[in-house]
Amino acid sequence: MVLRTGKLPPELLKRILRNRGAKDPRVVTGPGIGEDAAVVRLGKILLVLKTDPVTYAADLIGWYAVNINANDVVTRGAMPAWFQATILLPQGSEMSLVEEISKQISDAAKGLGIAVTGGHTEVSPGIDHPIVVGDMHGIVQTPQPVSTSGARAGDMIVMTKSAGIEGTALIARERRDELLKTMDARFVDKAANYLFDPGLSIVREATTALKFNVSAMHDPTEGGVAMGAEEIAQASGRPVEIWLDKVTVREETAMICEKFGLDPLGLLGSGALLATFKPADAERYVAALRKMGIQAAVIGKVLTGKGRSRLVSGKKVIPLSSSERDEVLKVLSP
Repeated sequence: MVLRTGKLPPELLKRILRNRGAKDPRVVTGPGIGEDAAVVRLGKILLVLKTDPVTYAADLIGWYAVNINANDVVTRGAMPAWFQATILLPQGSEMSLVEEISKQISDAAKGLGIAVTGGHTEVSPGIDHPIVVGDMHGIVQTPQPVSTSGARAGDMIVMTKSAGIEGTALIARERRDELLKTMDARFVDKAANYLFDPGLSIVREATTALKFNVSAMHDPTEGGVAMGAEEIAQASGRPVEIWLDKVTVREETAMICEKFGLDPLGLLGSGALLATFKPADAERYVAALRKMGIQAAVIGKVLTGKGRSRLVSGKKVIPLSSSERDEVLKVLSP
C-alpha cells in the first residue's frame, strides 16, 4: 500500500504504536490514538513531552512550530516551558531564511513565556521547502494530567472559536494570488490573519478549562474538527455525537472551502479546542470564555455504549465521517 500525504491510516498507526522501546514505569501517558502529548513522572513532577512538525506552511513557519506544539502540551494540563526545533532547509537557501525562521521561533516563544533551549539546523537534500520539527516540554499544573481518553459517557463536548482556523489562514497565505482573482483583498487579508484573530493558540482556553473539572482536551489538527471528535471517541472508547448547527464556521472559512470544494469540518483545525465536561461545568466554562472574549459553544456529547459516532443535522443523523488526509491537501498537495 502506497501512503498518501497526511496522517497515517488508523490501522497502520495502531500497529506502529505498539513499537514502544523499553518498558519504563515512569511513563504515565505513552503513545496512543488521539493523545496529543506524552507524560512522564519525575519524582513529584509530571513532565509533558511533545514533538510536531510544520510541513505545509512556508510563511511564518517558525511561529507555527512554537504554537502548534504549545497547544498540544497545554491540552495535558501543563504549561509549555521549553522548546527546541530541528530546522531543515532546501539546497540553495539564503542565510536570511534561517535567520528569519529563528527569529520567528524566538518571538513566538517569548510571547508565550517559553525558553528556547537548543535545536539543530541543516541544509538537506531531497526537500523543496523548509521543514521545522518542534519539540516542546512543560510541567503539569494539576494533580493528574488531562488526557484525550478521559471523556466520560454523558459529558458535553465544547468547541472554542471555530472550525478550520489554521487551514483557512494557510490557504489564504499560500494561495493568495489565486484567491484575489475572485475575492476582495480585504477579505483575503482577514482570512490570512486568522493566525492571530481568532488566533492559533489555545493556551488561554485550555488553562481556563482546568478550573471547570475538564475531563478531556484535544487539539484538532489534521483532519479538522471531524477527526478531532473521532479521536476523542477512539481514545475514550465511547462514541460521540456532534450537532452540526452548533459548530461555528466563519464566513471566510465557508467561502474559501466553497471555492475549493472543501469540507470545513475536515480542514486543519489548530486554533480550536475540543474539551469535555459534565453538563453544568460545560455551560459555566462557555460562559467564562465568553467573558474573556473567546467564542465557545457546546457542540455535542459523549454517548454510552460502543456504537459509531455520528453527526446530527436537524432530524438527520449520519455517521461521523473523518479522514486522516486533511482537506487542505486538496489545495496544497492535490
